[in-house]
Amino acid sequence: MHALIVVAHPDQGSLTHSVARHLAEGIALSDDGHSFEIADLSAEGFAPQFTVTDLDVHRRDVPIPADIAAEQARIDRSDALVLVFPVHWWSMPALLKGWVDRVFSNGWAYDEGPDIKSVKKLRHLNVHLVGLGGAGASTYERHGYRDAMKTQIDHGIFDYCGARVVTSELLLGSEAADVALHLETVRAIGRDLFNVRQGQVTQAA
Repeated sequence: MHALIVVAHPDQGSLTHSVARHLAEGIALSDDGHSFEIADLSAEGFAPQFTVTDLDVHRRDVPIPADIAAEQARIDRSDALVLVFPVHWWSMPALLKGWVDRVFSNGWAYDEGPDIKSVKKLRHLNVHLVGLGGAGASTYERHGYRDAMKTQIDHGIFDYCGARVVTSELLLGSEAADVALHLETVRAIGRDLFNVRQGQVTQAA
């Protein structure tokens, strides 16, 4: 089976990139010959701005642009989609949100329109979310940020398209002990990426 790991961080030396690499190592260490591809949106120069053309795609007035068709093809040939990102203002960074805005288009991720009954088109896709935040768990819980992120991302984006969020993990804290635990956690996620039993969802503690 094949996983697409999407990373949104401009610094190759960041913890975000290290987490993505360790997660990929976990996939490689599995005994079943699974494969992966890392899509580094920053290094690849993905353009996140939602343009008039994207609006026309939503309205089904023009064909899907080549850059978006290429991203959709990467997802189509994957059994799992993994998003690894730093938490910016209690959500995903603009680069990754723009990727979602443009790639998860009407007609591909879902069908809707005046004469179209709404259809979720990504029911076959398993999604794994790994966010990294500097604030402590008590801050997320006290202000409801964790629940707000799950409502916006897990439900608002992926459930709307029918994709199943299998892993929804927040890795919090950046001290040395935290980092070591984070890398151990994501390596385990990668190793077990395709072994999660139906109905089981992994969440941050």
